[in-house]
Amino acid sequence: MDNNNTPDSTDQTLQLNRRRLLKTGLGAVGGAAAMGLLPSLSSIAYAAPAALETTKAKLGFIALTDAAPLFVAQEKGFFAKYGMTGVEVLKQSSWGTTRDNLVLGSQNNGIDGAHILSPMPYLISTGAMTANNQPVPMSILARLNLSGQCISVGKEYADLKLDVNAKGFKEALAAKKASGKTVNAAVTFPGGTHDLWMRYWLSAAGIDPNKDISTIVVPPAQMVANMKVGNMDTFCVCEPWNEQLINQKIGYTALTTGELWHNHPEKAFAMRSDWIEKNPNATQALLMAVMEAQMYCEKPENREEVAKICSDRKWIGAPFKDVVERMKGNFDYGTGRVVENSPEQMRYWKDFASYPFKSHDAWFITEDIRWGYLPASTDINALVDKVNREELWRAAAAAISVPAAEIPTSTSRGIEKFFDGKVFDPANPKAYLDSLAIKKMA
Repeated sequence: MDNNNTPDSTDQTLQLNRRRLLKTGLGAVGGAAAMGLLPSLSSIAYAAPAALETTKAKLGFIALTDAAPLFVAQEKGFFAKYGMTGVEVLKQSSWGTTRDNLVLGSQNNGIDGAHILSPMPYLISTGAMTANNQPVPMSILARLNLSGQCISVGKEYADLKLDVNAKGFKEALAAKKASGKTVNAAVTFPGGTHDLWMRYWLSAAGIDPNKDISTIVVPPAQMVANMKVGNMDTFCVCEPWNEQLINQKIGYTALTTGELWHNHPEKAFAMRSDWIEKNPNATQALLMAVMEAQMYCEKPENREEVAKICSDRKWIGAPFKDVVERMKGNFDYGTGRVVENSPEQMRYWKDFASYPFKSHDAWFITEDIRWGYLPASTDINALVDKVNREELWRAAAAAISVPAAEIPTSTSRGIEKFFDGKVFDPANPKAYLDSLAIKKMA
């Protein structure tokens, strides 16, 4: 069976319902606004979807600062504003747990959607990363953020003061291996963003992530503890865990991932496709709430408050001091290098951060082909068109009157350039793959 295809009848139904959803008229303002909540919540005027099919949804998240739009949408009342008064935002212990609960769906005590690594909806939809390779159709509704991840290393490499170029790291790892010790790079999910950033960084330095170092999977919240006991040499994860590593004097930040690729796409807001088809108006309401929360998170004057929300026990549960500075865009790398208001800080709305460019998903799929997570025969464009629902983002943007200047005119951001000179043209992924010296393709 080709895991990259769902049954034809399912595809036809999804396409029919997709067209129907786009034709759905925007009705009167929803119940929350009618009860007088709108003025106290936000000054954004909006046209609510027609009657909501449900006011409930179960959304998963991992304890990371790029899940902030979901925390804020709940804490600041944006879900309720758009009539989604029964939304549950539920902490997941790992990305594997997120996947498993999405496969189950809320009807089987799982979840309907999630804050998620952008490649995961593709790996789930194709069955590449599910039990028995069973495809479970997923839909990406929005990108949640750009950049904001980091690659950290242990203090045993303090003398190297590693940065984006990783000078000396290959030799140091080889020497450690020669002494009989293991060398490990920790990521959060096979084929996920952190895996891809780590592999890109290592490969650009001539380090083969399949031969020169072992790649292990560790949940984000367990990264620091595992580094402390020497289980890894380097890890890639979002905040606050890189900052916490420094504050606990266990290691330092080698680079922020935006240094690999400026304003790279990171997490997504995704839902099970069957939930969307059953609840098109509720889907739009969720999306409107998340988008407004992203706008809130982006504003500099709100960043400290957002950091306080994130640090709360029910969300991330980390000390405020481990969250606030990088949330505000200030990076102390722990090596004497300090960057204030970094150009590589996390973006939630600015620079089209929320819009799910299809060209970016094409890169994720291409990289997952590079490393053997998806077959080389994958029809990249067809898969992107099946999973990426950017047209729903545009419908929600129209409903909340997003200015035209903040809405991309194309589904492609164009040719992307990386720190090492490599170029990804979404119109020619093969040329990009051919330019890469280190890869493992199925």
